Amino acid sequence: MTNEPESPHPCIASDLLEDATVFRILIDRPKGNILTIELIRELSHLISEAEGPRLRLIVLQGAGGHFSYGTSIEQHREQEAPDLLASFHRLVRQLAACPTPVAALVEGNCFGGGFELVLCCHFVFAQSNARFACPEIKLGVFPPVLAAIGAMRLGGPVAERMLLAGTSLDAVQAHHAGLITEILPDGRNPEEALMEWYRRHLRPLSAFALKQASRAGRAALIEALGEPLARIERLYISTMLSSHDGKEGIEAFLARRDPVWKEQ
Repeated sequence: MTNEPESPHPCIASDLLEDATVFRILIDRPKGNILTIELIRELSHLISEAEGPRLRLIVLQGAGGHFSYGTSIEQHREQEAPDLLASFHRLVRQLAACPTPVAALVEGNCFGGGFELVLCCHFVFAQSNARFACPEIKLGVFPPVLAAIGAMRLGGPVAERMLLAGTSLDAVQAHHAGLITEILPDGRNPEEALMEWYRRHLRPLSAFALKQASRAGRAALIEALGEPLARIERLYISTMLSSHDGKEGIEAFLARRDPVWKEQ
């Protein structure tokens, strides 16, 4: 989450690699690759278009030295937040149910909604400078996707610390929690390192078998992002958005001042 100025249009590039067996999506929206409603919808469209009988991997990454600072703070205000949440939660459900495995390539900051996207990916590759966090509690709100699937993806104690205290994980801590597939070696091109892993582990496999295994293995995750997440979303809209502290945390962040809580 950030208060960086909004750019007028989503900035996303995509290309096919490895004889059309890999589809790469690059979020390039300075500064921080902020996830606006418009950008979220464009991401969803690209992922829906990334199907093919030979496709074995979708790669999602951010440009400019960071994966994403998260979703737009401006669009977390009461008027736009329901639309933002609905669009974002459709995207995370789409990622979780995507039959083609999705890999996140993370460098730098991966915060808020950016981190929640990563939680839904099949594989996570991180550079040593990667940092993962959901700091929403410090703004008087909370991250719904982390609340729904954090314990499943990270383990209960780690997820609760991130949810309730807004603590962060570095690459080593995230690897120990089981989130990261590999920490990429310093000094190497991260895309090349990921593709080397792909050629070793996924390229020799049947794309058809990969898709069936992905569908079979993600049943519990998809279920958790169904009605449980919808219930959390309704709680967020009915209680957090209309609360004093929820509004105050957002406005204080945008004004770059300390919040004044009223505990309500």
